[in-house]
Amino acid sequence: MLAADRETHRRIFIRAWSKAKQSEPLEPLERQIVEILQQHPEYQGLLETPDASIDADFPPHQGRTNPFLHLGLHLAIQEQVGIDQPTGIRQRYLELAQRFGDAHQAEHRMMECLTESLWKLQHDQRPFDEQAYLACIDAPAHR
Repeated sequence: MLAADRETHRRIFIRAWSKAKQSEPLEPLERQIVEILQQHPEYQGLLETPDASIDADFPPHQGRTNPFLHLGLHLAIQEQVGIDQPTGIRQRYLELAQRFGDAHQAEHRMMECLTESLWKLQHDQRPFDEQAYLACIDAPAHR
């Protein structure tokens, strides 16, 4: 996604937030990250303590959401929508955003399907199944 290793990946988010807090100019990706972070104030404090966040683990069995994964999934959804890949995802996003009256909420709904699809990819050791991903987004439970 953004970087091959966890530390570098996390530092991209931390740096973007730090630059925004100091009113420094932002690169386009940093601007995108900051816009997502503005919608997630619950993660901002973590990014302001890089020593604690760089090596932090967020085990799902402890009920902790990994903020870096969550933010990265937002970026992935936005990229997919921006290039309409898989084909048809942009229209689905627009429909969900209209239905919810909130683009951010639409991304969250789509992220559920993306997470499920990525888990299956890893678990089954098969290529990403675009049709199953889109079908998940189309399912009534996700609308």
